[in-house]
Amino acid sequence: MASGLLVLATAAVTLLAVLLFQNLSSAEKKIDEKLPRLYETDDAEFRRSLSALLGPPLVEGNQVETLLNGDQIFPAMLAAIRSAHKTVNFETYIYWSGSIGREFVDALTERARAGVKVNVLLDWVGSMKMDTALLDEMKAAGVACERFHEPRFAHWGRLNNRTHRKLLVVDGRTGFTGGVGIADHWRGQARHPGEWRDTHYRVTGPVVAQMQSVFLDNWMRATGEVLHGEAYFPALAPAGPHMAQMFSSSPSGGSESMHLMYLLAITAARQRIDLANSYFVPDDLTIRTLVDAARRGVKVRILTPSGHIDSETVRKASRSSWGPMLEAGIEFAEYQPTMFHVKGLVVDGLFASVGSTNFDNRSFRLNDEANLNVMSTAFGREQQAVFEADWARARPVTLQQWRDRPRTERLWEAAARLLRTQL
Repeated sequence: MASGLLVLATAAVTLLAVLLFQNLSSAEKKIDEKLPRLYETDDAEFRRSLSALLGPPLVEGNQVETLLNGDQIFPAMLAAIRSAHKTVNFETYIYWSGSIGREFVDALTERARAGVKVNVLLDWVGSMKMDTALLDEMKAAGVACERFHEPRFAHWGRLNNRTHRKLLVVDGRTGFTGGVGIADHWRGQARHPGEWRDTHYRVTGPVVAQMQSVFLDNWMRATGEVLHGEAYFPALAPAGPHMAQMFSSSPSGGSESMHLMYLLAITAARQRIDLANSYFVPDDLTIRTLVDAARRGVKVRILTPSGHIDSETVRKASRSSWGPMLEAGIEFAEYQPTMFHVKGLVVDGLFASVGSTNFDNRSFRLNDEANLNVMSTAFGREQQAVFEADWARARPVTLQQWRDRPRTERLWEAAARLLRTQL
């Protein structure tokens, strides 16, 4: 009997170890060599490389409207849902119970009862704080609602793969993407710690078809259902002046796409890089690439959260890596009023990348992510102005301040750094 129990215990431990290894590792090789600098951001070759290496092509004729904080973001998204005639596709990571969660459920169920085909994909981890009664209410109204990688024995190996994408596509014509989640933390105008700072974008034009394709990628993986036809992919006329591209990454294929995009943009930079990110935990290769840019004369500024952050471990892991970058002249500042949840990159005032991606290994290697790249001096100037406004509300961190931080803080940072592959 004892030997039988020992065999069962050994088998259970072995199974647990295998599942843990599957969740904490990736089958794909990681980019580990610096990219040669072959072109700059305003070169046609840079645009061709983005299209060829990231998947979908850059397409002309798009309008991209910047929405700042919940008071602009949520009304625009809800108005789009309420205007739907044929289809609503909605994918998000965070969906918690609360007043804004209630408003989205009301809008989605009303459209479903009106005959609109409504598809909602929520990450299981990100929606754990959502009352299951809201899910039941949507399903009862006819909303097709799925939770991404909900734990099942057959799927344990994918538990650490989450969809972090933020996508809303209405009638195949209007898209939204950015950093915002569906929770009351995002309400307001970032005036105090109870109102998080974030940016979202409303998009029209041909690139919306690419946004729809990114949603359908995960919807098909979650349900096996293929959504197609005019209701999802109508003919899209030019709607604005911007060249844009929507691309995605996933551990199931192309997990290095986001990492590659950042490396390409940083390497191509000629004058300036403005990077805003809520979770900035770069790997060694990215640090070397940023340092190289600074040493060739590129002005590099990086804006991160202050002590107002939902993961102090991430902040400590981030700060542990700043030394070589500060020594190279890269400027750092921490946003002071509230949690800073923005994810955006602007290079040379011409190339901008916005969306769901954090600047860390979890986004680059473990999560499903989606970013909108825009090649436009007008859009680039607008994003630089937003960055400047945020920078003005941030506190700079100098090299001397970083060197003078207490020993206890250094120890905490070193411990947090050990977890960087999962952050």
